[in-house]
Amino acid sequence: MTTVRGAPHIRGIVFDTDGVLLDSASLHAGAWKSAFDACLEVLASEGRRQTPFDEDGEYRRLVDGKARFDGARAFLESRGLALPTGKADDPPGCTSVWAVAARKEQEFTQILRTRAVPSFADVIPTLGLLRAEGTKCAAVSASRHAGALLESAGVYGFFEAVVDGEEATRLGLPGKPDPALFLEAASRLRVRSEHTAVVEDAVAGVEAGRRWIPLLCRKSPGSPSLCAFTAIAASESA
Repeated sequence: MTTVRGAPHIRGIVFDTDGVLLDSASLHAGAWKSAFDACLEVLASEGRRQTPFDEDGEYRRLVDGKARFDGARAFLESRGLALPTGKADDPPGCTSVWAVAARKEQEFTQILRTRAVPSFADVIPTLGLLRAEGTKCAAVSASRHAGALLESAGVYGFFEAVVDGEEATRLGLPGKPDPALFLEAASRLRVRSEHTAVVEDAVAGVEAGRRWIPLLCRKSPGSPSLCAFTAIAASESA
């Protein structure tokens, strides 16, 4: 990986999972669209007509990289839709923010029953190279499915640490754009922040990286190549 070879002080890399390691961002976007559009139809029947959820622009701007509740709340607020917060165990539906988040989870789980989620083609070669060079790697995700998906894609074993949505909930970590996921992963790698890089593609993840890490690598959204990112200083503007 040329970025690491050009930055010999980097001893650890924290990778986002969806859209960086795994070709899963479009599946998350589709699940969100199903959940949001179903609720928008309910609101339309009540006289509050809205345009459908944009699974490209709105997904990347409001939802991508965030925990389910945070993503649901961000979208609803962007549309001026006030729903009660509800509770974390609310059933899937449109009666609360938690219910909308649960509906997305239901939709995504149904998708996973019929579709495999592969890694991008150059992920395994790149991770193998990093391992050979002695660079420690971790993976993070707001999704509670990330660990299982990394395992099924055959890449879990390349990581010395994986911090997914289940771990974040267990530890009480706030979601992106807070950098808590990255901090936890780096601590498990036992690598100091000045020797760590982050590879991200989501707006919320890039913001989280800027709050903490000195070297942030932004993967081009939608690019199939893990190496198609630009190294930028964390202090640079978006």
